[in-house]
Amino acid sequence: MSRWTIDEPTTLGFDGVVALRATLIAGSVSVLASGDRPGIQVEALDGPPLVIGHEAGMLTITHERLWEGVLSWLRTQKCHATITVTVPHDCPVSLNLVSADAVVSGTTARTSVKSASGNVVLDGVHGDIDANTVSGDVEVQGPARRITFTSVSGDLTLAGGTVDRLAARSARGRIAADVGLAREGRIEVNTVAGEVALRIPDPADAEVALNSAAGGRLETSFPGLDRRDRSVSRAVTGRLGAGTGRVSVNTVSGAVALLGRPRDDSPEITTPGMEK
Repeated sequence: MSRWTIDEPTTLGFDGVVALRATLIAGSVSVLASGDRPGIQVEALDGPPLVIGHEAGMLTITHERLWEGVLSWLRTQKCHATITVTVPHDCPVSLNLVSADAVVSGTTARTSVKSASGNVVLDGVHGDIDANTVSGDVEVQGPARRITFTSVSGDLTLAGGTVDRLAARSARGRIAADVGLAREGRIEVNTVAGEVALRIPDPADAEVALNSAAGGRLETSFPGLDRRDRSVSRAVTGRLGAGTGRVSVNTVSGAVALLGRPRDDSPEITTPGMEK
Protein backbone atom coordinates (compact mmCIF):
# COMPACT_ATOMS: atom_id res chain seq x y z
CA MET A 1 0.00 0.00 0.00
CA SER A 2 1.24 3.48 -0.87
CA ARG A 3 0.60 6.06 1.84
CA TRP A 4 1.25 9.80 2.02
CA THR A 5 0.90 12.25 4.90
CA ILE A 6 0.19 15.68 3.47
CA ASP A 7 0.62 18.85 5.53
CA GLU A 8 0.87 21.45 2.76
CA PRO A 9 -0.58 22.07 -0.72
CA THR A 10 0.60 19.38 -3.11
CA THR A 11 -0.33 17.32 -6.18
CA LEU A 12 -0.26 13.53 -6.50
CA GLY A 13 -0.92 11.25 -9.48
CA PHE A 14 -1.92 7.57 -9.55
CA ASP A 15 -1.59 4.81 -12.13
CA GLY A 16 -5.06 3.44 -11.53
CA VAL A 17 -8.12 4.23 -9.35
CA VAL A 18 -11.15 1.90 -9.17
CA ALA A 19 -12.92 3.50 -6.19
CA LEU A 20 -12.69 6.63 -4.04
CA ARG A 21 -13.48 6.95 -0.34
CA ALA A 22 -12.91 10.34 1.30
CA THR A 23 -13.59 11.70 4.79
CA LEU A 24 -13.37 15.46 5.33
CA ILE A 25 -14.20 17.56 8.36
CA ALA A 26 -14.37 21.07 6.89
CA GLY A 27 -13.52 22.80 3.64
CA SER A 28 -14.46 21.41 0.24
CA VAL A 29 -13.85 18.44 -2.02
CA SER A 30 -14.45 18.37 -5.78
CA VAL A 31 -14.55 15.01 -7.54
CA LEU A 32 -14.26 15.34 -11.31
CA ALA A 33 -14.56 12.45 -13.76
CA SER A 34 -11.98 12.56 -16.53
CA GLY A 35 -10.18 10.42 -19.06
CA ASP A 36 -6.86 11.79 -17.83
CA ARG A 37 -4.60 10.17 -15.25
CA PRO A 38 -6.26 10.10 -11.79
CA GLY A 39 -4.84 12.50 -9.26
CA ILE A 40 -5.33 14.66 -6.17
CA GLN A 41 -4.62 18.34 -5.82
CA VAL A 42 -4.55 19.63 -2.24
CA GLU A 43 -5.05 23.34 -2.75
CA ALA A 44 -5.27 24.48 0.88
CA LEU A 45 -4.81 22.81 4.26
CA ASP A 46 -5.16 24.10 7.81
CA GLY A 47 -5.11 21.85 10.86
CA PRO A 48 -4.40 18.09 11.00
CA PRO A 49 -2.52 16.60 8.00
CA LEU A 50 -4.33 14.56 5.40
CA VAL A 51 -3.53 10.88 5.00
CA ILE A 52 -3.85 9.58 1.45
CA GLY A 53 -3.72 5.87 0.68
CA HIS A 54 -3.71 3.92 -2.59
CA GLU A 55 -4.01 0.14 -2.52
CA ALA A 56 -5.35 -2.20 -5.20
CA GLY A 57 -6.92 0.79 -6.93
CA MET A 58 -8.75 2.01 -3.80
CA LEU A 59 -7.98 5.68 -3.17
CA THR A 60 -8.65 6.89 0.39
CA ILE A 61 -8.44 10.38 1.87
CA THR A 62 -8.86 11.18 5.55
CA HIS A 63 -7.47 13.32 8.34
CA GLU A 64 -4.56 12.09 10.43
CA ARG A 65 -5.81 11.14 13.90
CA LEU A 66 -9.33 11.66 12.57
CA TRP A 67 -11.36 11.79 15.77
CA GLU A 68 -8.77 13.95 17.50
CA GLY A 69 -9.11 16.20 14.48
CA VAL A 70 -12.90 16.32 14.83
CA LEU A 71 -12.64 17.28 18.51
CA SER A 72 -10.02 19.91 17.72
CA TRP A 73 -12.19 21.34 14.96
CA LEU A 74 -15.18 21.54 17.29
CA ARG A 75 -13.06 23.41 19.85
CA THR A 76 -11.05 25.73 17.63
CA GLN A 77 -12.74 25.74 14.18
CA LYS A 78 -9.28 24.98 12.74
CA CYS A 79 -9.48 21.96 10.48
CA HIS A 80 -9.93 22.89 6.85
CA ALA A 81 -8.91 21.39 3.53
CA THR A 82 -9.62 22.23 -0.10
CA ILE A 83 -9.18 19.22 -2.41
CA THR A 84 -9.78 18.38 -6.07
CA VAL A 85 -9.76 14.71 -7.08
CA THR A 86 -9.73 13.47 -10.68
CA VAL A 87 -11.08 9.93 -11.17
CA PRO A 88 -12.21 7.71 -14.09
CA HIS A 89 -15.82 8.08 -15.17
CA ASP A 90 -16.75 4.60 -13.86
CA CYS A 91 -15.25 5.17 -10.39
CA PRO A 92 -17.63 4.64 -7.42
CA VAL A 93 -17.44 7.57 -4.99
CA SER A 94 -18.08 7.52 -1.23
CA LEU A 95 -17.87 10.77 0.74
CA ASN A 96 -18.22 11.27 4.50
CA LEU A 97 -18.44 14.94 5.43
CA VAL A 98 -18.89 16.92 8.64
CA SER A 99 -19.26 20.53 7.47
CA ALA A 100 -17.30 20.27 4.23
CA ASP A 101 -19.03 21.02 0.93
CA ALA A 102 -18.73 18.66 -2.04
CA VAL A 103 -19.12 18.64 -5.81
CA VAL A 104 -19.21 15.43 -7.86
CA SER A 105 -19.31 15.74 -11.65
CA GLY A 106 -19.49 13.35 -14.58
CA THR A 107 -19.29 9.94 -12.88
CA THR A 108 -21.24 6.91 -14.10
CA ALA A 109 -20.93 4.61 -11.05
CA ARG A 110 -22.65 4.78 -7.66
CA THR A 111 -22.18 7.93 -5.57
CA SER A 112 -22.75 7.77 -1.81
CA VAL A 113 -22.62 10.90 0.36
CA LYS A 114 -23.08 11.29 4.11
CA SER A 115 -22.98 14.85 5.42
CA ALA A 116 -23.80 16.61 8.66
CA SER A 117 -24.07 20.22 7.50
CA GLY A 118 -22.06 20.41 4.29
CA ASN A 119 -23.85 21.14 1.03
CA VAL A 120 -23.52 18.76 -1.93
CA VAL A 121 -23.83 19.35 -5.69
CA LEU A 122 -24.05 16.33 -8.00
CA ASP A 123 -23.72 17.50 -11.59
CA GLY A 124 -24.10 15.16 -14.55
CA VAL A 125 -23.85 12.04 -12.36
CA HIS A 126 -25.21 9.01 -14.24
CA GLY A 127 -24.90 6.34 -11.54
CA ASP A 128 -27.17 5.66 -8.56
CA ILE A 129 -27.14 8.34 -5.86
CA ASP A 130 -27.50 7.74 -2.12
CA ALA A 131 -27.39 10.95 -0.05
CA ASN A 132 -27.85 11.27 3.71
CA THR A 133 -27.60 14.59 5.53
CA VAL A 134 -28.56 16.20 8.82
CA SER A 135 -28.96 19.80 7.68
CA GLY A 136 -26.90 19.88 4.48
CA ASP A 137 -28.62 20.58 1.17
CA VAL A 138 -28.25 18.35 -1.89
CA GLU A 139 -28.62 19.59 -5.47
CA VAL A 140 -28.73 17.10 -8.35
CA GLN A 141 -28.45 18.35 -11.91
CA GLY A 142 -28.65 15.91 -14.78
CA PRO A 143 -29.34 12.35 -15.69
CA ALA A 144 -29.21 10.25 -12.48
CA ARG A 145 -32.00 7.63 -12.67
CA ARG A 146 -32.12 6.20 -9.14
CA ILE A 147 -31.87 8.61 -6.22
CA THR A 148 -32.27 8.02 -2.49
CA PHE A 149 -32.26 11.03 -0.14
CA THR A 150 -32.68 11.13 3.64
CA SER A 151 -32.36 14.24 5.81
CA VAL A 152 -33.56 15.95 8.96
CA SER A 153 -33.75 19.52 7.70
CA GLY A 154 -31.70 19.57 4.50
CA ASP A 155 -33.27 20.40 1.14
CA LEU A 156 -33.20 18.30 -2.02
CA THR A 157 -33.28 20.07 -5.38
CA LEU A 158 -33.40 17.89 -8.49
CA ALA A 159 -33.58 19.10 -12.08
CA GLY A 160 -33.17 17.23 -15.35
CA GLY A 161 -33.08 13.61 -16.38
CA THR A 162 -35.69 10.86 -16.26
CA VAL A 163 -35.95 8.98 -12.97
CA ASP A 164 -36.62 5.28 -12.51
CA ARG A 165 -36.90 5.83 -8.76
CA LEU A 166 -36.74 8.83 -6.47
CA ALA A 167 -37.12 8.04 -2.76
CA ALA A 168 -36.86 11.11 -0.53
CA ARG A 169 -37.43 11.45 3.22
CA SER A 170 -37.05 14.64 5.25
CA ALA A 171 -38.53 15.95 8.48
CA ARG A 172 -38.36 19.69 7.75
CA GLY A 173 -36.38 19.99 4.52
CA ARG A 174 -37.88 21.04 1.21
CA ILE A 175 -38.07 18.57 -1.69
CA ALA A 176 -38.17 20.13 -5.17
CA ALA A 177 -37.90 17.98 -8.31
CA ASP A 178 -38.42 18.86 -11.97
CA VAL A 179 -37.82 15.60 -13.82
CA GLY A 180 -39.11 13.13 -16.35
CA LEU A 181 -40.70 9.91 -15.13
CA ALA A 182 -39.71 6.58 -16.68
CA ARG A 183 -42.49 4.33 -17.97
CA GLU A 184 -42.64 2.40 -14.69
CA GLY A 185 -40.85 5.07 -12.67
CA ARG A 186 -41.54 5.74 -9.01
CA ILE A 187 -41.43 9.00 -7.08
CA GLU A 188 -41.94 8.43 -3.35
CA VAL A 189 -41.63 11.37 -0.95
CA ASN A 190 -42.25 11.42 2.81
CA THR A 191 -42.00 14.52 5.00
CA VAL A 192 -43.21 15.78 8.36
CA ALA A 193 -43.40 19.53 7.76
CA GLY A 194 -41.22 20.07 4.70
CA GLU A 195 -42.69 21.48 1.49
CA VAL A 196 -42.78 19.28 -1.62
CA ALA A 197 -42.81 20.66 -5.17
CA LEU A 198 -42.85 18.16 -8.06
CA ARG A 199 -42.97 19.00 -11.76
CA ILE A 200 -43.31 16.24 -14.36
CA PRO A 201 -44.06 16.27 -18.10
CA ASP A 202 -47.72 16.66 -19.10
CA PRO A 203 -49.28 14.44 -20.36
CA ALA A 204 -48.09 11.84 -17.85
CA ASP A 205 -48.69 8.15 -17.17
CA ALA A 206 -48.82 7.62 -13.40
CA GLU A 207 -50.92 6.63 -10.42
CA VAL A 208 -51.01 9.64 -8.09
CA ALA A 209 -51.47 9.65 -4.30
CA LEU A 210 -50.90 12.90 -2.39
CA ASN A 211 -51.75 12.72 1.31
CA SER A 212 -51.59 15.19 4.19
CA ALA A 213 -52.41 13.92 7.68
CA ALA A 214 -52.81 17.36 9.26
CA GLY A 215 -54.36 19.51 6.57
CA GLY A 216 -51.32 20.68 4.63
CA ARG A 217 -52.14 22.37 1.33
CA LEU A 218 -52.31 20.04 -1.70
CA GLU A 219 -52.18 21.58 -5.19
CA THR A 220 -52.06 20.07 -8.67
CA SER A 221 -52.36 21.35 -12.23
CA PHE A 222 -53.47 17.95 -13.53
CA PRO A 223 -57.25 17.81 -14.11
CA GLY A 224 -59.34 14.78 -13.29
CA LEU A 225 -57.70 13.79 -10.02
CA ASP A 226 -60.00 13.14 -7.05
CA ARG A 227 -59.75 15.45 -4.05
CA ARG A 228 -60.90 14.54 -0.53
CA ASP A 229 -60.87 17.21 2.18
CA ARG A 230 -61.80 15.90 5.61
CA SER A 231 -61.85 17.76 8.92
CA VAL A 232 -58.11 17.21 9.36
CA SER A 233 -56.61 15.16 6.54
CA ARG A 234 -56.53 15.84 2.82
CA ALA A 235 -55.84 13.65 -0.20
CA VAL A 236 -55.53 13.94 -3.98
CA THR A 237 -55.58 10.62 -5.86
CA GLY A 238 -56.18 9.26 -9.33
CA ARG A 239 -54.67 7.99 -12.56
CA LEU A 240 -52.89 10.00 -15.21
CA GLY A 241 -52.87 8.40 -18.67
CA ALA A 242 -52.08 4.68 -18.56
CA GLY A 243 -50.95 4.86 -14.93
CA THR A 244 -47.72 2.90 -15.53
CA GLY A 245 -45.67 4.99 -13.11
CA ARG A 246 -46.37 6.22 -9.60
CA VAL A 247 -46.13 9.54 -7.77
CA SER A 248 -46.67 9.27 -4.02
CA VAL A 249 -46.28 12.01 -1.41
CA ASN A 250 -47.09 11.59 2.27
CA THR A 251 -46.75 14.52 4.67
CA VAL A 252 -47.99 15.48 8.10
CA SER A 253 -48.35 19.22 7.59
CA GLY A 254 -46.15 20.27 4.67
CA ALA A 255 -47.58 21.89 1.53
CA VAL A 256 -47.48 19.77 -1.65
CA ALA A 257 -47.62 20.85 -5.29
CA LEU A 258 -47.71 18.49 -8.29
CA LEU A 259 -47.46 20.45 -11.51
CA GLY A 260 -47.18 19.55 -15.18
CA ARG A 261 -44.95 21.06 -17.84
CA PRO A 262 -45.07 20.70 -21.62
CA ARG A 263 -42.77 17.89 -22.69
CA ASP A 264 -40.64 20.22 -24.83
CA ASP A 265 -39.95 22.60 -21.91
CA SER A 266 -36.63 22.46 -20.05
CA PRO A 267 -36.65 21.48 -16.37
CA GLU A 268 -36.30 24.29 -13.88
CA ILE A 269 -34.84 24.35 -10.36
CA THR A 270 -37.67 26.41 -8.89
CA THR A 271 -41.30 25.41 -9.06
CA PRO A 272 -44.10 27.99 -8.77
CA GLY A 273 -47.02 27.78 -6.38
CA MET A 274 -45.17 27.15 -3.12
CA GLU A 275 -44.42 30.72 -2.03
CA LYS A 276 -47.53 31.41 0.03
